[in-house]
Amino acid sequence: MAQTTYKDLLDAGAHFGHLTRKWDPKMAPYIFMEKNGIHIIDLNKTLVSLDYAAQAIRNIAKSGRKIMFVATKKQAQEIVTTEAERLKMPFVTDRWLGGMLTNFATVRKSLKKMATIDKMVKENTAYAALAKREKLMMSRERAKLDRVLGGIADLGRLPAALFVVDVKREHIAVKEAQKLGIPVFAICDTNSNPELVQFPIPANDDASKSIQLIVGVIGKAIEDGLSERKVDKEDAERKEADEAAIAEKTAADEE
Repeated sequence: MAQTTYKDLLDAGAHFGHLTRKWDPKMAPYIFMEKNGIHIIDLNKTLVSLDYAAQAIRNIAKSGRKIMFVATKKQAQEIVTTEAERLKMPFVTDRWLGGMLTNFATVRKSLKKMATIDKMVKENTAYAALAKREKLMMSRERAKLDRVLGGIADLGRLPAALFVVDVKREHIAVKEAQKLGIPVFAICDTNSNPELVQFPIPANDDASKSIQLIVGVIGKAIEDGLSERKVDKEDAERKEADEAAIAEKTAADEE
């Protein structure tokens, strides 16, 4: 697992919180001090929380289940999209549709519709027969669906966990996950309520360097989990093949 140091967090500006008047009192255990009207996050607490979250998310990835990344704020969109795509994990970076988790059956219908349009265009049979205006309307609908749902196009069932950048901004996603008992891993700034998520990571959720660092650690943990799963699967297949060979040899000897 990627080893992150106190200095790494300090250099990334992960310790800078919000103005003291904007704080959430429930973040008090993670605040080190106040400086020039700004709360400073205790990076020792961040390191402990980050390590705990990374261990837990690695185990989820190792189990083969999906982790959905959620980050719709501008400075986090590209960072999260790149990492989620690298890991082949679902992500939402445009906007969160209400009911994306709690009404997943409807979302799946929209995903099916997107797949149907793709299939029609690819086969170029019924699509070729459409009028120019109809093609344009279909193209626009496909683009709209892709913008909002493109990151979860391959999600066949509910994710096992959510990784969120900015609990306050993504409050609808967090609430839906809570309702369904889906654990949430989240970067929590000093204006957030860490009690809303199971794995809070106290840190600056506005600075791109801070977001990049933490997303990178979480991404590496997921990657490690996926690698361990692959090794375990290969070991199991090898063991099965060895047992089959032994059984075959034993049967041949008995004959």
